[in-house]
Amino acid sequence: MKLKVYFEPSEEGGYTVYVPSLPGCISEGDSIEEATKNIKEAIQAYLEAQDLLIKDKLLTTKYIEVR
Repeated sequence: MKLKVYFEPSEEGGYTVYVPSLPGCISEGDSIEEATKNIKEAIQAYLEAQDLLIKDKLLTTKYIEVR
């Protein structure tokens, strides 16, 4: 899975990272490398939490293609 992320330099140093397609999925790090590692962990946790919410609500999911 590929996701677009934005690295924003922080005034205090380091970077804040946002994932526009995952509302509220934000992380930070002292360097681009650390911020990248941290956002990957945040994305994994975000997706796992979403999966648990779907299972708890017994929702039906379906993949559709939009062109």
